[in-house]
Parts: sequence; C-alpha cells; structure tokens
Amino acid sequence: MYACRGVMSVETRDGTWVVPPQRAVWIPAKVPHSIVMSGSVSMRTLYLRARLARSLPRCCCVVNVSSLLKELILHACHFPKLTRRVRTQARLIDVLVDQLEAVQSIPLQLPNPLDARALRVAEILSTDPSDSRPLQEICKRTGASKRTIERLFQLETHMTLGEWRRQLRLLRSMRLLAADEKITNVALEAGYSTPSAYIAMFRRTFGTTPGRYFEKPGPEQLPAS
Repeated sequence: MYACRGVMSVETRDGTWVVPPQRAVWIPAKVPHSIVMSGSVSMRTLYLRARLARSLPRCCCVVNVSSLLKELILHACHFPKLTRRVRTQARLIDVLVDQLEAVQSIPLQLPNPLDARALRVAEILSTDPSDSRPLQEICKRTGASKRTIERLFQLETHMTLGEWRRQLRLLRSMRLLAADEKITNVALEAGYSTPSAYIAMFRRTFGTTPGRYFEKPGPEQLPAS
C-alpha cells in the first residue's frame, strides 16, 4: 500500500505502522489489519501472487519508495490486472518485484506488548500521549513496578519503555501533521513543551523538519484513487 499523499495507519494484533506520504507499507498475506486515514489521503495498492512474494518480508513493515518504484506503482495501477502473457507486462512485473525486494524498511512501527500489565501501560500511554506523569507512577496503576514493566517491554517489543513512549508520541504527531494541525498544537499533543523541542526530535529521527517532510507534491496527473 503506497501513500501518494497523506498518512495511513495500519493496525494489526502485533502493533501499528504509520505510513507517511511517499512511503509504503508491506502487508503479508493472511494478516488481518485495519487502516485509518489521517488528512486527505491518496493511495495505491498492489496485490502480489504468493509465488512472487517468496523473498519479501514475512511481517509488516514501512518502506521507503524510490522515484523509480513510485513510477512503477503508478504505472501498474493503470492496469486492472498484470499478466505474464503480455510481454511488456511480464517485464513490468519482474522490475516491480526486483524493486520491492530492494526497498529499505524504516522504523515507523509501534509493537504491542503481550503481558497484560505491560499492555495496560501501553493503553494508558496511548490514551493521552501528552501525559507528562512519570512512568513509575503510570506503572503503579497496573500493580507492577517500573522495573518489571521495563523488563516486559524490552522482552516483548525490543524497545525500552521510554523508547516506546517516544515512538508513540512521534507516530501520533505524524497523524496530526497530516491533518494540517499547527506545529504548536502538534508539539503539545506529542508531549513536548515547545515546538522547537519537537522539531529537534523530528530532525534527529528523520534528518529534516516536519515542514519539509510533509511538503505537498504537485497535483497528480492520475485518475482519482
């Protein structure tokens, strides 16, 4: 699923993946999922036969989309269905699969913990990402110590509790940015005291500012999706 414009959030039982504009999410077969759109969204979707996806990831991931892959996706979506019986379409299929196998994943996922106590902490934090209470206080509400919750998060999400909280805030902020919220509101909703602190965090993560990251492309010369 390729996000031409806007932000999509893909949710599975294992976690959430946020897909910014000009990126895509790979979803393997037989993975139940839901999709939430933030802001004005334009998207394209490719479906691959199982035999074509043997070398592709076995779990969901968000990936960068190169200029070449972007054009291949948009071109492929002009066809109701690609078939190897047509020589030009067979070549297109081969190049598409080659490009998909070469994409780089980007860390825009938020894995869910499994333990009931850790999951409760995740739910509390998700309800209000701007909550500034110390993590120790939040953990007490689940009947477990912060050390226990930290250990569970590290074991089940491969992230520290602090890292998980920062990732939650980052992904929530990206949805707000896609909805054209003012940067001051985005910073506060993401738990940052000032816009400059939020922008600095965003730049460390993505190497650019939120404004540049979400620059709107020109009008698409394509049929509406």
